[in-house]
Amino acid sequence: MARYGILLLVGLCLLLAACEPVAIALLGGGVTTVLRYNLDGVAARTFTAPAASVKTASLAALQRMGLTLEGTENLEASEIIRARSPNREIEIELEPITEQLTRMRITARSTSLLYDNATAVELVQQTEKMLDAGLTAKLAPAGAAALGASRLSAN
Repeated sequence: MARYGILLLVGLCLLLAACEPVAIALLGGGVTTVLRYNLDGVAARTFTAPAASVKTASLAALQRMGLTLEGTENLEASEIIRARSPNREIEIELEPITEQLTRMRITARSTSLLYDNATAVELVQQTEKMLDAGLTAKLAPAGAAALGASRLSAN
């Protein structure tokens, strides 16, 4: 009976030895993802809207989120908007691709060396909501007039 126990123990050790490289690889991949998420901290989105509209929406999103606007800076091909909170520094880059297409890139740094990807993503989402609300408000009267005109022509 002791022989079977020893053989079973040796067999289990061989199986565990084979799993070690796989476990280390999986652990390494998870750690890399976590570090990249916290060290990268960049969120980007391209909007089908003019740069001026995206800028207005991003400034409204900053205000809605309680972030303080520090200033803006015009570069050759883009504009940088800087904002902050007590423990975050936000940088929004707006790059017009065409007259109706604008790329937004947001970097959110915490006061330490790490970046805050969640805040950057939330700022993109809030900008999208503000942009949608602004476009909906602009299109609502025109859309209602068009709908009324189509109903009149149908009668």
